[in-house]
Amino acid sequence: MTLGARIAWDDTVLPFQLDRSDIRGRVARLDGVLDNVLAQHNYPPVIESLVAEMALLTALIGQTVKLRWKLSLQVRGDGPARLIATDYYGPTADGKPAQIRAYASYDAERLDLLADPFSQIGKGYFAILIDQGEGNTPYQGITPIAGGSLSACAETYFAQSEQLPTRFSLSHGRSQLPGEGETWRAGGVMLQHMPKASPFAKDGPSGEDGLLDASDVLDEEEGENWNRANVLLDTVEEMELIGPTVQPTELLVRLFHEEGPRVFDPQPVVFGCSCSEDKVRQSLSIYSAKDIGHMTTEEGTVTADCQFCGAHYVLDPKSVGFEAENAASDGAE
Repeated sequence: MTLGARIAWDDTVLPFQLDRSDIRGRVARLDGVLDNVLAQHNYPPVIESLVAEMALLTALIGQTVKLRWKLSLQVRGDGPARLIATDYYGPTADGKPAQIRAYASYDAERLDLLADPFSQIGKGYFAILIDQGEGNTPYQGITPIAGGSLSACAETYFAQSEQLPTRFSLSHGRSQLPGEGETWRAGGVMLQHMPKASPFAKDGPSGEDGLLDASDVLDEEEGENWNRANVLLDTVEEMELIGPTVQPTELLVRLFHEEGPRVFDPQPVVFGCSCSEDKVRQSLSIYSAKDIGHMTTEEGTVTADCQFCGAHYVLDPKSVGFEAENAASDGAE
């Protein structure tokens, strides 16, 4: 593969369909996006791994939603890794990229740097939030933490909350090509069965902790199609997922050539953050001058930091709050 061909598939999500069965899917490749997401923070490797996996899931899931504005994924737990949060902003126009941002909150003193990253979450929940913008009611779906990975949590969410059998095969990590610097790379495949049968489980849930599993919402023929596609996906190798020597189109042929894979237009993704000074001012508009006074630093300013991109905003306390004397623009650093 030429360098140009490799770069063409970096930071993209490729939608596809398996015509032999009622299964749709996505292939995602992330490199620059992950580098930019993780460069905003100095996370230990165990947290970087969780953020990388979550960002990859977000890219795959976000592209499946007819999104007008934002999709968010959150994992909250009682372990050292308290919160992993990601946002996916849909393209603003045809041909424009989607945007991804992510951050984590963790207890450094409790964190086990040698443990399996997922074990650091503990008990908690996995949530998907969809906000279609002004005038629309946000949607939120929540399921308990289940399985042994973030991708397993997402699979459980779709089976339980959406009753859509879903499967992920993901890989991520640092890599280095000859003559190039070390970078983050991640790749994955998402399969999702669109059931024709009743969307309600007929024989009760069979998944972990009494939750629904893919087999609970498929009839016999659908189950055979789904199992066949999953067996084929099980043959994928880590380097085929991450690349860069195997193009996503080639990967689909390798895995599913007998299933009649058909691809659609790829979606580019970039790192992006929606924070702004105006949004900071808006969030402070509910506070009185007395409240703002408590937030004012010894230097006589009000400051705010974006958890996603690290932008640092410095504001004149007289210009914020509902008793603001003026609305002078201060700026971000």
